[in-house]
Amino acid sequence: MPSLNGIEPNAAGIDLGATEIFVAVPQDRDPSPVRSFETFTQDLHRLKQWLQQCHITTVAIESTGVYWIPLFQTLEKAGLEVGLVNAQHVKHVPGRRSDGIDRQWLQYLHSVGLPRASFRPEDRVCVIRSLLRHRDSLRRTCNLCRKPSPR
Repeated sequence: MPSLNGIEPNAAGIDLGATEIFVAVPQDRDPSPVRSFETFTQDLHRLKQWLQQCHITTVAIESTGVYWIPLFQTLEKAGLEVGLVNAQHVKHVPGRRSDGIDRQWLQYLHSVGLPRASFRPEDRVCVIRSLLRHRDSLRRTCNLCRKPSPR
């Protein structure tokens, strides 16, 4: 990785997929600064503990779909500053080398103040949005299952 003095020395980068989470912390925090975790609840807690042991205070997560939500909530509840970053923005930053080092590149960018986190409303709004989406899904399912009434 290039060497600029970071404005956030306690930053981590996370590249999250459906079944595996890749995490990078600064090189001086652990003998193995890049690790992978599975996506089960106990693994999310192990990941959180490892970040805390490495004295990480802020995390940038790159993810598609909704896979990021449980990890985001777990880390946020632990007191970490968590930002979900747009994968397209990260890919367009000059200097990126390859997909194989996404998490290290993301950790580096986050440590120097890039990229910007996507907007996430406060918890109360997220809960209401979740309920409304679930309600919509149930209504659509009911409409598909309804048999036409005989006339």
